[in-house]
Amino acid sequence: MVTSSQGSERRARHASFRRGRHRGDELAEDFSRGFDSLGELALGGVQVSARATDLATGRVLFSVDDHVVMPTASIGKVLLLVEVASRLGHASAEAFTVLDRAPRDAVGDSGIWQHLQTPSLPMSDLAALVGATSDNLATNVLIRHVGLESVRSRTEALGLTRTALLDLVRDHRGPDDAPQLSIGSAKELTWLFASLARGEIVSPEVSQRVVGWLSLNADLSMVASAFGLDPLAHRTPDHGLLLMNKTGTDGGVRSEVGVLRGPRAGVAYAVSMYFADTQLASRLAVLDGMRRVGADLLEYVH
Repeated sequence: MVTSSQGSERRARHASFRRGRHRGDELAEDFSRGFDSLGELALGGVQVSARATDLATGRVLFSVDDHVVMPTASIGKVLLLVEVASRLGHASAEAFTVLDRAPRDAVGDSGIWQHLQTPSLPMSDLAALVGATSDNLATNVLIRHVGLESVRSRTEALGLTRTALLDLVRDHRGPDDAPQLSIGSAKELTWLFASLARGEIVSPEVSQRVVGWLSLNADLSMVASAFGLDPLAHRTPDHGLLLMNKTGTDGGVRSEVGVLRGPRAGVAYAVSMYFADTQLASRLAVLDGMRRVGADLLEYVH
């Protein structure tokens, strides 16, 4: 049963969503299905932030509270990859550095290195694992090697003020730990990925290296689930589509940022959801909303 106060709160939240949203006049119908889905989720209590821009022109195709800082889980690992790529780009022995995993790096959940026998891998291989499977163990080893402060400095140098990698990956977060692995705004994340795609992050060489790692990503369960691509092999165009993306998953968090190119156009996009993950139905509704946004993006580029 919904009380009058709860109903008023939901109506206010929906009104706030309507005031905070934006879509280009000419493209309103192109994104109406996904846009309406996001509105329904917001009405149901989900915190929504989203943005999509045309890759060639920079035109904002739609946005929903894209300035809001949201928890983005593993998406912050992209900032680590930028720092690693910058170091590998230097003419130094670090490009060939082999890193050992240590007991203090141990962490569960995503990734395959924890299931492999080899105790050591080159930096570039660890970055590939992060790009392909969001490997948590590889992430922690890379952070230990380059330093979280270096990643923060790199983030600031890029001009990002609402996006950050805050901590190591942890199985459990205590009161003295950062409350989230990473945070970000949809506006900054779409800029970051569009800039990577154009070769503008640090240098063309660094951008290309990061894009190569991200193009390995096997998680197409959110926005990208609408694109019809092979999750394990989509580094080359498939029916004219080419994707690079990064996802973030945590309790009550689903987030994705990416660049999708097609025969007609290219888009940079970011969608983040923060919700009460108490029932499977709630999670499935969030994923369905993200897929509907993806369907609209697909229609725009293809």
